[in-house]
Amino acid sequence: MATIRLPTPLRPYASGQTEIEVTGGTVSEALESLFSSHPALRPHLYTQDNQLRPFVNLFLGEDNVNDLEGLETPLQISDRLMLLPSIAGGIEERLPDRSAK
Repeated sequence: MATIRLPTPLRPYASGQTEIEVTGGTVSEALESLFSSHPALRPHLYTQDNQLRPFVNLFLGEDNVNDLEGLETPLQISDRLMLLPSIAGGIEERLPDRSAK
C-alpha cells in the first residue's frame, strides 16, 4: 500500500495519525482512499468542485505531482506521498518613514 504523510495541522482530522496507508493506482485514487477512512480531511484538501485546493502541494518523493501527471500520477505500492499546505500570512512589519525629515 502507498502511504500519505500528513502535516501537523491536518493530523487532528485523521485521529492524530502522521502517516496513513492508502490504496489506489493513482494519486486521485489514493486521496479517495484517504477520504473514505478520514472524511473530515476532504474539505481541507478539496474545493466544493472536487478540485485540489490551490494551496495544497502533493509530493511523490521529491517531485510535486503537478510537475508529473497531476492527480492522475500513477502510484506504486511502496510510494510515499507528502501533503504540504502552503503557508502564508503573518504580520506586515512597517519600517519608519525616513523621508519626512
